[in-house]
Parts: sequence; structure tokens; C-alpha cells
Amino acid sequence: MLQADIDDGTRDGVSSVEHAQVKRLKAENKHLRVDVAILGAATSFFVGELDPRNH
Repeated sequence: MLQADIDDGTRDGVSSVEHAQVKRLKAENKHLRVDVAILGAATSFFVGELDPRNH
């Protein structure tokens, strides 16, 4: 009943909805960090490819 009390607002704590949101946002953040790393690597690669000093 503890989580039910939190969910209905009669007890302090993290609600089920808030917990699900945090879990989803953490997963999204993880994916975005991977995307940023990939884009950074791609940027470095293409900058090197486009630099006339490398040809």
C-alpha cells in the first residue's frame, strides 16, 4: 500500500508516474549521448576528409 499512498498523494515520495518518466528520460539521455558521440566522430572524419592538406 505504500506506493499506492504515494501515488494518491497521501504520502511523500516518488510516484509511479514520476518513476516511469525518470526511467524513460535516463534511457533517452543514454541514447542521445551515443548519438552525440557518433556525430562527433563523423564530424572529425569528414573534417579530415575535406582538409586539402590531407590530399
